[in-house]
Amino acid sequence: MRLQPAFFMRCDWETVCFISCRRCKTISKENLINEEIRDKEVRVIDNDGTQLGVMAIEDAMQLSIDKKLDLVNIAPTANPPVCKLLDYGKYRYELQKKEKEARKKQKITQIKEIRLSTFIEEHDLVVKANNAAKFLKDGDKVKVSLRFRGREKDYVHVGQAVMDKFAEVTAAVGVIEKKPLMEGRSLIMVLAPKNDK
Repeated sequence: MRLQPAFFMRCDWETVCFISCRRCKTISKENLINEEIRDKEVRVIDNDGTQLGVMAIEDAMQLSIDKKLDLVNIAPTANPPVCKLLDYGKYRYELQKKEKEARKKQKITQIKEIRLSTFIEEHDLVVKANNAAKFLKDGDKVKVSLRFRGREKDYVHVGQAVMDKFAEVTAAVGVIEKKPLMEGRSLIMVLAPKNDK
């Protein structure tokens, strides 16, 4: 059956694959198991870790059938490839469990932002510093920005003093990672959590 070019534009890939191949099999990027292994000889490791030596793929497959386990290619680049006899479903479950535990243990550091103004009152500065201290205790970094509006640009030294005061108030829980620098019309400083070792 010859397909017209217009047909390929109208349908999705599975339909074309089904019509042209009669079946569509995706190649997984994970470990090859059982019949997917195409090598003639493989080095086989038993499920308890003992090496059974190099054998023909047919013998390895028969061994896996006898033990009611899967033959999994764990080192495809080795010469000959290394295969292990194991329960593949259980193996995948253990891998997913390990990945989940690793994700749980890792801490993702976020950057929180606090905005100040040039002529901020003492009490407001302390409240914002306390908020920054909470972020720093949680392990996050804090970006402190102070924007100069209109004629405030003439009072950069006042903004610098506000930044210094803010860093002084949060010194117990944080250290200055990036000193206050002008970026456009804003004065930017970054604080990082203090490591007490």
